[in-house]
Amino acid sequence: MQYDPENIFAKILNGDIPSFKIYEDEETYCFMDIMPRSDGHCLVIPKTPCRNILDASPEQLAACMATVSKVANACMRAFEADGISLQQFSEAAGGQEVFHLHFHIHPRHEGVSMRPAGKMGDMDVIKAQAEAIAAALKP
Repeated sequence: MQYDPENIFAKILNGDIPSFKIYEDEETYCFMDIMPRSDGHCLVIPKTPCRNILDASPEQLAACMATVSKVANACMRAFEADGISLQQFSEAAGGQEVFHLHFHIHPRHEGVSMRPAGKMGDMDVIKAQAEAIAAALKP
């Protein structure tokens, strides 16, 4: 399978589609999921083309995981979470819908289930959550 440079996450990286940015470095970009399954649900992606974990280079994976760790810890602080669920789906049969490598970070609270997939969130709430995570990233 080939990488599609017109996928929605590539368009976000190119600035063609807006996003609620949380964090960015030379190799990765982290932003809010607009169909959140948990409060603070965000995504980490590499800035370079990569379809999924099956074609990711060791460098892309290392960069993404460093950002995942940083943002997951910020989510723990921002939402006073009890834990984090990390999801990654590869290929359609594995549940992947957007074919650009991405990791879902879900702040979790004891006894609270994740919401169903596919429901658009409230943009004002999502923006406020992005700001809370970004603030928790600051020393």
